[in-house]
This record gives sequence, C-alpha cells and structure tokens, in this order.
Amino acid sequence: MADSAMWRDAVLLLALTPLVYYVLATLAALRFFGRGRARESANYTPPVSVLKPVRGLDFQSYENFASFCRQEYPDYEILFAVNDDADPAVPVIRRIIAEFPEREIRLLVGAEHFGANSKVNKLARLAREAQGELLVLSDGDVRVGPRYLREVVAPLADRRTGAVTSFYRGIAEKNLGAEIEAVSASSDFFAGVLMAEWVEGISFALGASIATTKEWLGKIGGFEAIADALADDYELGHRIAKARGEVVLSREVVWTVYPAHTLRSFWDHQVRWARTVRLCRPLSYVGLLFTQGLPWVLLAAIVAPVKWVAGVYLLAYLILRFAMAWTVGVWGVGDQVLCRRIWLSNHPRKAQGRRSGSNSTGRQHLKVHRDILRAAKGRKSCTVFPSNSYHTCVSVGSKSR
Repeated sequence: MADSAMWRDAVLLLALTPLVYYVLATLAALRFFGRGRARESANYTPPVSVLKPVRGLDFQSYENFASFCRQEYPDYEILFAVNDDADPAVPVIRRIIAEFPEREIRLLVGAEHFGANSKVNKLARLAREAQGELLVLSDGDVRVGPRYLREVVAPLADRRTGAVTSFYRGIAEKNLGAEIEAVSASSDFFAGVLMAEWVEGISFALGASIATTKEWLGKIGGFEAIADALADDYELGHRIAKARGEVVLSREVVWTVYPAHTLRSFWDHQVRWARTVRLCRPLSYVGLLFTQGLPWVLLAAIVAPVKWVAGVYLLAYLILRFAMAWTVGVWGVGDQVLCRRIWLSNHPRKAQGRRSGSNSTGRQHLKVHRDILRAAKGRKSCTVFPSNSYHTCVSVGSKSR
C-alpha cells in the first residue's frame, strides 16, 4: 500500500513538470516579443548578398522568390544556386530575373562537392561568388516582408553579433499533415527556442533565415567546414557561438511553406526530425519527454486519489497549454495557421522544426538525410566525415554588377 502511494505521488509530481514548463515558456514569449516590439530599427544598410540554395519547387515558389525582390533596401543582390540546369526551379528563377530587371540577380548551376550535404555545397559556392560582405541565407520555401533585410541586418552593426536568425510563420497546403507541422513549429518548437534564449542564450540558428558576415563565416572555416552536417543551420549557429559570436533572434518573422503530406511522408519527417534532435542536442531530446503534458496529465488523472484532483490536472493542462500556444505562436510569431487550428496544438508530439523538401523533391531530400544519418550512426555529433568525390561547377545566366 505504501509503495502504491509512493508511485502515485511520483506520477502526480512528474505530471506538474510540463505544466510548469508551459508557464515558463509563456513568460519567455512575453519577455522576448514584448522587448522586441519596443525596440527601434537601426539605420544600418551595407551591401548585402542574399544566398538561396534551391532544389525543386514548392507550391508557391514564384511568390517566395519574388518577395526577396521587393525589399526596401538600397543595395543588395540575390544569388540562386541549383544542382543542375534540369532543376524545375530554373524556369521560375529565370522568370524572376526577367520580371525584376532592376535587381541584381544571378543563377549559378552546380557546386563543388565538399561533403554529403548538397545544400551546403551550394552555399559554399554562393558565398565565394557573393559581392557583399554581409550574407543572408534562406531556403527556396521562405517568403519575407519588404523590411526583412533592414531588420535582420540591423543587429550586425554590432561587430560582436555573429549571426541573426528568425522565427517563421506557416503557409500550409490544405492538408492535415501540413497544418499539424505548421502548428507544431509555432506552438511547440518555438516555445523551446524561447526557453533556450531566456535560460542559456541562443547557440544555434534556424534555417529559414540566417544573416551573418564573411568575417564570421571565415572564423568557423566557411561552409566547407559544415558540408557533412545533417542540421547545417544548427551547426552554423553553434559554431559561430563557439567562436564567441552572439547569435541574435530577430523580431522579423518570415514565412515558410508546409506541403501536403501522406501518412508515410508525415511519419518519415517526424522520425527524421527526432533523429536530428537526438544527434545535435541529446539532453534536449530527453527533455522533450517532460514537455508533453497530455500523456502525463492523463496518467495523473488515472492515478489521482479523488476525482477533483484529476479534474484540476486536466483543466490546468488545457488552460496552460493553449495559453502557451497562443502567446508564442499567435501573439508572438503571428502564425495564422495556428490561429485557425489552435486546437491541433493539443496533440502530443515532438517539438518540430522545418521540413526538408517540397512535394516534388521531398523523397530526394529524405534520401540525402538518410544517407547522412546512416553515416553518422554511432557518433554523438551532427557531423559526418566527408567523402572524396568531386565535380566541377558551371555558371549560367549570371548578371554581374
């Protein structure tokens, strides 16, 4: 009997952990976004090179690319890179070049093979070709507002700032899997990011948007040094932080596209993301167990000695869970998918980052991730050893300044 009571009390105590986490994450969001909205933008506008490694098309690729051509910024260029000229994105990029003749836009085809991560191989070439000292990285599925460059570049006026990274809102296709991923990122994943920023400071970057400089990139060995990294965005920010550069979370939120999922592709992405977290941040991976409130409060309700205790746990979970989701994702990030589907935030799942690949290229990206993960198996690192293969770069359709 005593043993039974001890286990019951232990479960009731552990079930409080995610509830406390929800309160703290809500406070972290109030602290960060309240402070961010009160700050004034610096008038710092040096020349910038926007680097966009692209593979395949998303369902709104033209709108995503065009948003970078409408920046309220005086001096910038946009560099696209694809693996080969058969990439479906090439005609869309050429259309962008034709429709925005006032912008300096170049398309590069091919990249030297430095490692297993083809995106980073393309980034290495883009960085070499870039004319600006300041580099802004974003994927092909990202869309931005007209003041995006001004906002993400401003913190780099401080030489101690090594990188600036951004949260992202979801643009989801009408598909339950796509909406769950968008809701998960805004309500769960960003809550964890805000807690990290509050407790330990940011020592990583989010792949939707990263602004840095050639100087800081050189301090970490360039993109070539992370060409075998699975989570290249995480690794880039982490290495800059280790080099004593400050990684800043920008108040400028971007958008990212979430494509429709089949049940299989949704499951594959969840597993891939879990493996990535386990490799990069093993302690955080274990900690995810104590941020999932629904299983814990259901277990607490089952073992509760009286019904009112069970009711208090369930009610506290609903109030605190939705309060965190709304404060982080709706009030802070401004995610309209979460605003419409906030009830989905009640589903227990892992903290979720961005997906890799689009409808047309998702399987190819999944194969690359599997290859890197297979190579990394057994090592407590995000990085795998480079191969020795190499191929020549070629350039087409470039506009020079």
